Order: sequence, then C-alpha cells, then structure tokens
Amino acid sequence: MTDERHVNLAVSVSLLAGKILIENGANMERVNDTMNWIAHNAGLKNFQAFTTLTGMVASASKETSTQVTAINRRANDLTKVAAVNELSREFGSGQITLRQMKRQLEIIRFRHDSTPVWLQCLAAAILSISLMVVFTGDRQDLEIAFLIGGFSYAVYLAINQHFTIKYIGEFVASLVVAILAMLSVRLGLAHQADDIIIGSVMSLVPGVPLTNAARDLVSGNLISGLTRAIDAIIIAAAIGCAIVIVIRIM
Repeated sequence: MTDERHVNLAVSVSLLAGKILIENGANMERVNDTMNWIAHNAGLKNFQAFTTLTGMVASASKETSTQVTAINRRANDLTKVAAVNELSREFGSGQITLRQMKRQLEIIRFRHDSTPVWLQCLAAAILSISLMVVFTGDRQDLEIAFLIGGFSYAVYLAINQHFTIKYIGEFVASLVVAILAMLSVRLGLAHQADDIIIGSVMSLVPGVPLTNAARDLVSGNLISGLTRAIDAIIIAAAIGCAIVIVIRIM
C-alpha cells in the first residue's frame, strides 16, 4: 500500500469510528480521543479533526487526505460505543490491521440492536416503578405504573421504528402515559395519577443527552454541548406538553 493510500485509509477509519460514536451517544471528548488514538497508531503526522454533532472533517495535513462525513442520525446505544473502543484498543496493540478494523466498524455501524423489545420494555417498566417509589414514595400503584411504563415504552419504540420525525416518539408515548394514568384513577384501578405519570415517563427522559451536554461543556466543546442541551430541552418540552394537554382535557 502506498503512503498516500495508507493515509487516506487511516483518515477514513478514524472518521468512521468517530461517526459511530457520535451516532450512538458518546460524548465529544471520547470521540476526539478515539480518533486521535487511531490516527496516532496508524502513524499519521499532524492529524487534525473538527467534530460536531452534524458532521466531521479530518485531515492529515495533505490536501488529498482531507475527508468529510455527515451525521444523519443520533441514538443512545452504548454497546456500539464500547465495541468501537474495544476495536481501537485492539488496533493500538497490533492485533488487527486498518483494513480489518474498517470492516469491523462497518459491521458495528449497521448492526441492529440485539436487545429484544420485550426486555427493553421490561427494563422500562422496572425503572418506572423504582423511580416512582424513589420520587413519590407511592407503593399503592406499583402494578399500574409497571404496566403503563412498559406499554408506553413499547409505543415509543414502535413509533421510532416507523417514523423518522424526531421527538414524536417521546410526545406520543407521554400522551399514552398521561391518558392511561388518568383513566386508571377514574376507573378506580389506581390512586394517584401524578405519581404514576412521574414514574412512567422516566424511561423517556433524556438522561444521556443531558449528561453528555454537561461533559462537553466542561471539556470545552461548546458547540456540541449547547446542541445536546437544546436537544434534551426539546425532548423534555415534548414530554411536558403531552402530559399538560392530557391533564387539561381530562
């Protein structure tokens, strides 16, 4: 492989690794560290990368080596983040080559979530009742909160699978939470609708974006930090608006 082809391949692999990390919820400091680690172990000199939540530019101080990639989707899949980090460590220790790493990264990027839907919904249901007890101390409505938390998260997953419009999943799932909570109280199946709502929406709250926003701001990545913070605020607003609409109507 010629020097120019090696440089272009190394820049391409670094960009692909950074793209996967951003798409799956990694904070920007981790993204930059991973890209620089790959470039350093590939022997690149003067590697530079400009990373944002919507696109990245990387170069190795050669005009022909400058590459750009766009970020078109963002999710929270920390399994893929861990897989990319493991690959970068294997490459750094010489266990795999650049081409092997690129092939593995492409597999990771297009790999679907291996966690079954029923298990995700079960985890959301358990989270709902746990946080309802922590925040409200209500132990009377555990069964209803468990069912509503799990069902609303199933609705959230179904909507995100069939629609590409961002924030609509959180909005509709929150509508479902509020409607079922209000109905369960009116039918005498539960006691406190507010407590059920507080617990059931917790699986929809943007905890990872808020945490990453704080970490990005502290580490000096102001653009990505503010972008993540605004994204989290919009999600929270969608959840709040849905609940307020139901409460006002019912």
